[in-house]
Amino acid sequence: MGGGKSRKRKHTQYAQDELSENSNMGVGATLAYLRDEPRPDPGHDEHKSVSEEWTTVGRGGKKQKKSNYPSLGYSNMHKLHTSVNINNLQALVLYCLADATSPQFVSVRHHGMVRKAVVLLVPGLEKGMFDGEIQLYEPQESSGQSPEAPNGTNGFMEGRKDAREYVANKLEPNGYNIKPPTDSPDGYLPMPLSSDKLPVPLKSLADIFPHVWPVKAPGDERYGKVHSPLHAMLNSAITKTQEEKMEDKQIKGPKPAREGKSWENKRTPITVFVSSAEELEENDYIVHPASFTTPSEKEAGLQRRTKDKQTADDGWLDTIVNKLEDGIARDEDIEKGSVTDGRGILAMDCEMCRVEGGEMALTRISLVEWDGNVLLDELVKPDERIIDYLTQYSGITPAKLENVITNLKDIQDRLLKIITPKHILIGHSLNSDLTALKLTHPFIIDTSVLYPHPRGPPMKSSLKWLAQKYLGREIQKGHGTQGHDSIEDARACLDLVKMKCERGPQWGTSEATVESIFKRLKRTTRAGSSIDASSEGKTGAIVDQGAPERNFGSMASYCIGCANDAGVVAGIKRAVLGDEDGSYIPGGGVDLTWARFQELAAFRGWWNDNRRHVPNQTSQNSTPTCTDFPPSTLTEAVAKTVNNIKAVRDVLPPCTLLVVYSGTGDPREMARLQEMQRTFKRDYAVKKWDQLSVKWTDTEEQALKMACRKAREGLGFVTIT
Repeated sequence: MGGGKSRKRKHTQYAQDELSENSNMGVGATLAYLRDEPRPDPGHDEHKSVSEEWTTVGRGGKKQKKSNYPSLGYSNMHKLHTSVNINNLQALVLYCLADATSPQFVSVRHHGMVRKAVVLLVPGLEKGMFDGEIQLYEPQESSGQSPEAPNGTNGFMEGRKDAREYVANKLEPNGYNIKPPTDSPDGYLPMPLSSDKLPVPLKSLADIFPHVWPVKAPGDERYGKVHSPLHAMLNSAITKTQEEKMEDKQIKGPKPAREGKSWENKRTPITVFVSSAEELEENDYIVHPASFTTPSEKEAGLQRRTKDKQTADDGWLDTIVNKLEDGIARDEDIEKGSVTDGRGILAMDCEMCRVEGGEMALTRISLVEWDGNVLLDELVKPDERIIDYLTQYSGITPAKLENVITNLKDIQDRLLKIITPKHILIGHSLNSDLTALKLTHPFIIDTSVLYPHPRGPPMKSSLKWLAQKYLGREIQKGHGTQGHDSIEDARACLDLVKMKCERGPQWGTSEATVESIFKRLKRTTRAGSSIDASSEGKTGAIVDQGAPERNFGSMASYCIGCANDAGVVAGIKRAVLGDEDGSYIPGGGVDLTWARFQELAAFRGWWNDNRRHVPNQTSQNSTPTCTDFPPSTLTEAVAKTVNNIKAVRDVLPPCTLLVVYSGTGDPREMARLQEMQRTFKRDYAVKKWDQLSVKWTDTEEQALKMACRKAREGLGFVTIT
């Protein structure tokens, strides 16, 4: 190397040398290596097309012309600073088909020559299957039960250390925090696939893909939450203009809400936003008896309230609503053009203090009507002795309650006269207010649910933040000193709901700042067509079990419902190549196809309801398939899924980008701990510590973070046919 500085080789380079039986490199291969150009892999020679991106030399040493065939390149010299996530895979797809910038984790040569893309979600595949952590035995060699039985019933927790002992081994010496994982840049790098080093069920993948990539699912480990891998792939952020970016930099606090380029207001009746019984339960509301639709549900709800001491004998009252239909207004009572739908609207906010026993007791209640008039604003003196006035939040002082004689029972009696079946209650985290009032009502609109937190539940945005972002209003200026004004807070809730009614259901959600990738494709003109052409742009299809047009498929050009994974394979072929007679999908097929295999995840019990069979209901454009028998071992289930992936690859035309991703890792332990946490929170609100059926300590909290981290460890594969 002369007197120049030598470049130290990384251990990954040596690992690559070991993978290749013939490590002799010619001059051309050496130059390609130094230029970070893709080199031919001896293990994949049988898949190389004569038209691939390599200069060939004919007789007499005359160079032949290079082709423009697209290809993906990755060099071990490239160092990734962050893990690859699902948004990076989406960027690769949109770079090849639409207007996105080039991805950072791979290089794409001649991306404009990519004609189609197929994205396949395969939950159930795990990194452990490739590194030996999860054993996959050959069917003829396996004796007895497979490591994992159908539906994950082989005792998911069997053989695992007790949670407390397991977490204790992972704690730092201070005993409080989980030891962070060793974040080595090499942990972000892909693992080369070699058929001789893979279990038999996975060997076919090495013939299709050169690497398996670690792909991180979206989520928040702090709160033990994993976000939807479907949303991450099928929705893309709406790009901001340069002026908007500069304006945002000058604003402190929440950035003002903006409409997307294609945003259209959709005036919506307020009744659309009333929470269902399931939503109320999920957000810790005590459900009104009228919300239950069957006698068994009503009886179960009564038993639960009796157990938690939330019945009339314990001071609780239900508003006078016999059935939900009593709240529906008559047509003659509905004013034309009104969003209230003939209902009475009351915005409620309460202030509380802490009393003996540690419970929160009502000290002030405010009710504001739809027109902004104050219907009720009353101070309330608790029956128990106040031990903390919480003045910095409630604004209540001993002097304010000195001459007050109104108690909780007086307020309850007045509310039963005010609130009728036609009334809808509005508030922010209204469950705490109604708990202090010991009152239930079936028609609730909660602004903390109506405007979901950007990072998803269980996180919730504060009313102060929502008012500043969506109303441009500063409220709760006395927070931490003089306390809140309940009338001001109630009016802020009311105005947030009014804005939602005028703007539409998607306002205030991530849908207002993102758009479907299918919609983005429709704005992209096809190669060779003029800008003024009447073509609608590029097309997309969703192939999934059931009726995919109901959810993310609503923006796709075509939706194909299937009964099982074999039907999904047939549906992908139909979407990519088109119908022979053009009956539904025109000849030539669509540009982007998104599909999902579900049988492996169902076999492993990754679904909350442990479904084994797909519902019979499918869309009218379904693809019929023959009945298939479910596998009996994990090895058979994986082999069947890999064969389906290979079948998809075999039907793809040249110049097609194929992306396969698992979405998440194993979510079962995280789901178990989340349910345990919900049970604890529900019991802790009404029981003493020694009476709790479930204890939630820092040990369980750290275990949930670890389980969430594990659940976010997905994987992915990319190639161009």
